Amino acid sequence: GARQQTNLCNESLMLEKLPACGKSFEEVMKKVDSKKWCNLTEFIMYYDNFTQCTEREANNASCFWPNPLAEGFITGIHKQFFSNCTSEKVHWEDPPDEILITLILIPVMLTCAMITLVVWCSKRSDIL
Repeated sequence: GARQQTNLCNESLMLEKLPACGKSFEEVMKKVDSKKWCNLTEFIMYYDNFTQCTEREANNASCFWPNPLAEGFITGIHKQFFSNCTSEKVHWEDPPDEILITLILIPVMLTCAMITLVVWCSKRSDIL
């Protein structure tokens, strides 16, 4: 049978190349106001380039991506730039009773009005 050649992951090569991705990301993040680092829309293109760079370097070293070493590197970048970003939970509240009652009654009244109109028109079908 055919002998399949397998390329082993060169972890040291990958770890040698990944910092270039981090350095490039760091350079472009300097252009973004640090107060906006928690707003993904401000730097999504930079982050996408960083992710593609880490994937490319992992693949060039014959490593799958993501892998524990690459994830560790990416986590380090996250800690450097996004450690102050917290996920704020939105606290949902019901609207005041007056608004809630209005929002419930309007569709109910419209439904009753439409039913009344349909019944009235069906009884007067001989005229129409």
